Amino acid sequence: MGVYVSVRGWLECDEKQLVAVEQVLASHADDHYSDGWSTPRRQINWTRFIFYGADIRASALDWFAEQIREIARIPASDDDGDLVRGLFLVGHEVDGTSEWQVREGRLFITSAGADRHYLDG
Repeated sequence: MGVYVSVRGWLECDEKQLVAVEQVLASHADDHYSDGWSTPRRQINWTRFIFYGADIRASALDWFAEQIREIARIPASDDDGDLVRGLFLVGHEVDGTSEWQVREGRLFITSAGADRHYLDG
């Protein structure tokens, strides 16, 4: 049957960066796990949010991580210098839960703290 990973989280960016994010997601579209991405029906105010939620095979985790790394490298689009940022919890059936932080143009992966164990399946 295979090992599964529960991936859930979000990214935050501005309107121009959202266009670049959507291009990255389209370049990785697989007609299956890529359906876990969603956006609000209507964006409200200035921050754009992109959400992901799906149970995926552990073998697809590299596919997901590569998307996140590409998105993290999207440059700031204005003088504020704000980069894409976000947070994902990745619950692995065998290895436990990790926290994926998107910040500073990179993806940082750490073990999730004990305060996140209530989310373990």
